[in-house]
Amino acid sequence: MSDLGAGAGRTRTWDVARPRGVAWPTGANAFGGAREILSRWLATDTAAGRLLPWLPICFGLGVVLYFTAAREPSLWAALPLVGVLAAATFFARSRPVAFPLLLGVTAVAAGFAIATVRTARIAHPILQHTAWNIPISGFVEVREEREKTDRIVVRVHTIEGRLRDAPERVRLSVKKHTAPPVGAFIEVKTRLNPPLRPLRPGGYDFSRDLYFQQIGATGFVLGAIKTVDPPTRPGAWLRYATFIENIRDGIDKRIRADLSGDVGAIASALITGKRDAISAPVNDAMYISGLGHVLSISGYHMALVAGVVFFTIRALLALVPVLAMRYPIKKWAAGAALVAAFCYLLLSGAEVATQRSFIMTAILLVGVMVDRSALTLRNLALAAVAVMLLFPEAVAHPSFQMSFAATLALIAAYERSIPWLRAGADTPLGARIALWGGREAVALIVVSLAAGTATMPYVAFHFHRLGPYGVLANLMAMPIVSVWVMPAGLLALLALPFGFDAPLWKLMGLGIDWMIWVALFVASLSGAVGRMTAFGTGPLLLCTAGLVVLCLLRSPLRWSGAVTIVVAALWAVRVPLPDAYVADRGDVVAVRGPAGRLSVMRTGNSDAFSVREWLAADADVRTPSDASLKEGTACDEIGCVGRLADGTIVALPFAAEALEEDCRQAALVVSQRTAPPWCTALTIDRTVWPRTGSTALYRVGTGWQTVAAFPPGYDRPWARAPAPRSESETTAATRPAPRDATPRTEDLSAED
Repeated sequence: MSDLGAGAGRTRTWDVARPRGVAWPTGANAFGGAREILSRWLATDTAAGRLLPWLPICFGLGVVLYFTAAREPSLWAALPLVGVLAAATFFARSRPVAFPLLLGVTAVAAGFAIATVRTARIAHPILQHTAWNIPISGFVEVREEREKTDRIVVRVHTIEGRLRDAPERVRLSVKKHTAPPVGAFIEVKTRLNPPLRPLRPGGYDFSRDLYFQQIGATGFVLGAIKTVDPPTRPGAWLRYATFIENIRDGIDKRIRADLSGDVGAIASALITGKRDAISAPVNDAMYISGLGHVLSISGYHMALVAGVVFFTIRALLALVPVLAMRYPIKKWAAGAALVAAFCYLLLSGAEVATQRSFIMTAILLVGVMVDRSALTLRNLALAAVAVMLLFPEAVAHPSFQMSFAATLALIAAYERSIPWLRAGADTPLGARIALWGGREAVALIVVSLAAGTATMPYVAFHFHRLGPYGVLANLMAMPIVSVWVMPAGLLALLALPFGFDAPLWKLMGLGIDWMIWVALFVASLSGAVGRMTAFGTGPLLLCTAGLVVLCLLRSPLRWSGAVTIVVAALWAVRVPLPDAYVADRGDVVAVRGPAGRLSVMRTGNSDAFSVREWLAADADVRTPSDASLKEGTACDEIGCVGRLADGTIVALPFAAEALEEDCRQAALVVSQRTAPPWCTALTIDRTVWPRTGSTALYRVGTGWQTVAAFPPGYDRPWARAPAPRSESETTAATRPAPRDATPRTEDLSAED
């Protein structure tokens, strides 16, 4: 951070030898030495360069504020605000307090504006209602292999049917092994659904995620897929995607030819990013044990690939004395590592999470090339700003949150803890410990603890679970992945064009066997599945603030961050649980009975997606098919009734006669019909749930406190306020969502 002097508007850098920070007002020393100590601490934390990492935090706060708006902000308001604040910051450049404060406020406004611009730039139609037998034609842009079905993304060329908001891109589920290749032009009949809304208030908004992927509808294929000659030439981007996909498919087939089952699927995931063929038991074990981050190509993989190439190239160049003595071989190695990381980005499919990882890795490598320290808070700040400028929506995604939280904690641990490990290295005992790898083992423990602890709040918030044995699993598996699995895979890639890759794939498979064994072993330990009840964004934001303060500040003031984290944890565990849940289609209702557990009522054709999410948010180990979920409810052919702990009746009527009776006796009635106006109960009928989405209800005395996924007046591009619709549209909307809409843990994959 610089202090801009008033003279001629020139920049005057703060004195590094004698840090200057916030200038305290002069006056009587009312608090004695305490004020002097506090001033010294603040001067340390606001010294030269110490405020720079706060800029991306302010920028990210602006993005968060954008997503909390109930209505879409206007560009004409967001952009001028940034200009006004930037001008005010410029004129306040000589003021040591006003300047950094205004700079932070400007960064907040810039984050808000960038998110607004990004949303406007990718604006596209979103399907609002379910549509059956819709013929579409278009190019296949993405093909994904999954455990039970395949999935494709189609760029729509033509679409038939009277659709109010015809989507431009759709994601479709197809039968296993029937997905056409990327670049193919197909004609299919489909059932299309609006993107999946949050399954509970405060839950992950899949419709927002799909909006920023520019997907306007999901669904599945009805009947056969016809591949025909395209009526137009594909664009340059699609030709590039086809080329890359053919390479990925070729590598995937070579891997699967030598490695079968989950070993081959994980090897392909590490090299090509195709991770959807991993079986459910192994996939669950990986995430339960804390090794799930290995399956998503992220910062760890990018750093490993770049690191292996960097040290290999540098070692080979160092063998030539002329080169080692006369030329900057370290910079050459960094350049080669940058090229390798870029190729790995393309090969892995260049998903958004991988792009973020590449940006951060590239900044670190460029730092090496320009003689800057690689692992610093400054580079982390630059990487965060670069990612948010390109993908501001990433701030709401768990992979972004976990990646930067882990990296921030690692840098703080590197600066404060790991240098301590080097103390005494020149003593005989220290030399022996180093020879035995003692310091490396301790460093690995410190790194695992730092990263695991920093990401814990985000894992608890998004996935409602904790990994109590995550450090153990990472200590057992990650050294093998780092020194065996990934190097063997990179060597296999180099040997593949020459036909000598098979032994190397098998060598890689041996390491993956060990990783799978570790995951299954740790997942089988008692208490391996640490479940956490759902909590709101308030505790998460407070915990994030505490983590930032703890890692960024250098003075003893940083321990206030630890206190903040403790307060956030207490807040999270004391969040009250809802007494009832209502699904976004009004077809599933859960009530909390006298035993404190959820009982579920549902219509005959309802799905289990919402129930699975509610149970996870309740830290309940049961599955949607568990028979105990029916306890405390009574159902017949015309409806279901359940009771809360205080005896309050909650009804889910199927027939009109049941609706009238329940309106007289129940305190809450959920119906896919329209309730009569004289109904005395709180009603969530088909005039309500299409607008509000899923709902959580809390019993307060004789009334209800209602929390909806989409409050009244909420209108964003990915969640438009519904327009009036016909009877046929309402009936279609009550049908269950397609299998394609099922959210899975890896859909929210978290990167290291």
